[in-house]
This record gives sequence, structure tokens and C-alpha cells, in this order.
Amino acid sequence: MPSFVHAGTQWALKHMPLTTAAVEETAPLLAGRRLAMCLHVEPKTAALVTLLARAGVEVTLTGSPGTTHDDVADALRALGVRVHTRRADDDAAHARNVVQVLECEPDLTLDNGADLTLSLLGSGAPAGYLGGTEETTTGGVRLREKSVGHPVVVINDSRLKLLVENEFGVGQSVVQGFLNATNLMVPGMRAAVLGYGPCGKGVADTLARLGARVSVCDTDPMRALQAILDGHRVGPAPEVLAGAQAVFTATGAPGVLGEAELAALSDGAVVAGVGHFAWEIDADALRAATVRTVEYGEPGRRTGHVLAGGREVVILDRGRMLNLTAANGNSIQAMDLGLTLQVRSLAAVAAGGLATGVQPVPGPVEQRIAADLVARLR
Repeated sequence: MPSFVHAGTQWALKHMPLTTAAVEETAPLLAGRRLAMCLHVEPKTAALVTLLARAGVEVTLTGSPGTTHDDVADALRALGVRVHTRRADDDAAHARNVVQVLECEPDLTLDNGADLTLSLLGSGAPAGYLGGTEETTTGGVRLREKSVGHPVVVINDSRLKLLVENEFGVGQSVVQGFLNATNLMVPGMRAAVLGYGPCGKGVADTLARLGARVSVCDTDPMRALQAILDGHRVGPAPEVLAGAQAVFTATGAPGVLGEAELAALSDGAVVAGVGHFAWEIDADALRAATVRTVEYGEPGRRTGHVLAGGREVVILDRGRMLNLTAANGNSIQAMDLGLTLQVRSLAAVAAGGLATGVQPVPGPVEQRIAADLVARLR
């Protein structure tokens, strides 16, 4: 197998000791397996795929619309990995990519948003299919609405991932993406964060540490209380949106920025998506309210929607995950933790013995990784 030469992936590999050790240790369980994967195609993912390929896993890969790094995808193809994704792919192209990936008749799946797993189960899983993993809470919710006859481990149910990757990793990378996309100053900025789960909390806290004045909306009173105790202003969506210069949608739910919320936004407000899908912005409501659009630079990067009355709302990267569309995703160390959870959970599925259905990361797996991480950070 040719050596992997993509510079970003080499750099990631230097800082991913947990994932490297996990692949080496679980190789006897994973070698020779066919793995269908849907994950954002960027250097940390490429590092994981490289390690798995070297361990003898047959990986077939796709990404998510708008987040693929084409140079990374091309480098993986040069390594011999079957990759079906381009950055320019829309939702229709993504659906075709999923179908192509599943042609490998996988033994295992590693999914991100549940498109791959739902398509596999809908068309009938191959006889050798053992189960898989799901990266996101959004995907876990979608899968729990179905009858799943194989074990599927939801990585985002891990307290370890919620703390390290979602809160600290997402907080840093989303703000970095916002700075890259806008070149605006955060100190003194009025920011609104919709949703105070681990990702929303990470974004709000990171903005506040940089000097932003942060308001939060969350319908869960426990999370709203936590936001108050963390020092943020809390209120209903129209209240926190009024006067906000930057808005971050971090609920994972569809249509949270609808007609009433759009009406509350001030002139010039910039909206950034944090959730896995761009559906947090009600596309129909936005379209109905828009009189005309203005593109500030590359189409879709900063789209100004001029509303009735002359107010303008700017949507960054069509509401897609800003930390991946305008930055390099979560930090390498955060992803090292998350991808280690993926590898060890896949090995647990391959080993057998897990119950069927959607479930959290096995306790012993989570405890082992937490202990390894503490040992490295001490």
C-alpha cells in the first residue's frame, strides 16, 4: 500500500495517539471487515481511514454536503480507498453517494446523521451485516424512530464525547469558523445562541470568554438555568434575537429559526449553523420573507437576504455546519477522543455480544478511554 502523503493528515496523525493505539489494539477484530463510512471528509477523518486501511479494513467512504475537503478525498483515493463525495455535492448527490457506498455490502457501518444506516436498513441489510455506530445525536434520534434489528452505538450519547468534543471542540471550532467567514470582531459583539446543549454551551462559553455579550434560548428549564449560572442572559427566542449581531443555531431541530424568529432579527444580523443539518433555518419561511438576495463574495458563503421593510439577514454557508464549511472542524485532540470512541465501539460490535437496537457507548469502553485520556493529560 502506498504511503499517505497528504500534509494535513500527517499532521493530524502526529496528534492522535488514542486513535492510533485503538486501531492497533482492535485490528484483530476489524481486519478483513468491510466498513461503509459516512463522516466529514477532512484530515482527522482521513487519519482514521488511513489507520484502518493499514490495519486491513476495507473502507468505502462518503461525506456530508458542503463539508468535504476535495484534496483530502483525492489523497484517500490515491491510497486505494473508495471515496464517493465532493465538496460541491448537494443533497441529491449525497443520496447517490450513500447508495454507491452501500454497494460494498458492509459488515459494519460508521455513520454521521443516520443517512447511511437508514438507507441500508431500508433496502435490507446484507447477510453479514453486524451493526455499526452513529456519530450524532440527530442521527440517534432518527434511528430510535425505527426498529433497528442490529446493534448501533450512538457515539454522541457518551458523556466523554459530550464534554471533550462537543463542548470544548465545537465551541472553539465554530467560533474559529465564524471569524474565518466574517472577519468580524467578537469582543463586545451581541451574540445569541439557540440551544444550550453541549454544543450550544461550548459556543456560548467560547464567545463569552472572548468578550462577546451572549444571550441564550433553550426550552429546557434545566439547561436555561445552567446558562444563567454560567453568566449568560436567558430568554425566549424573539427576546434574545432582538439586537443580536450574530446568531448561532445549535438545537439540532428543524425550523427553529422560523417566521417569528426572522421577524425578530435586527438589520445586519449574521446567522451561523452549528447543528448537523441546515434545517434549523426554516428555508420556506426565509424564502417567503426574502425580497432579494445579495452575495458577499463566493455564492453561498455570505448570502444577504433583504427582507420586507429593508432589513437584511446574512446566512453563512447556507446554514451548514460552520466549523466544517469555514474552518477545519473540531480540534485534532478533540477528534482523537471522538474517533477513539468510534473505533472501540466498532470493535465491540464486531466482537458480538451487544444487544440489538440503538444504544450508548458500552460503559467499559468509555471508562477505558477516559482513563487513557487522563493519563495523557496529567
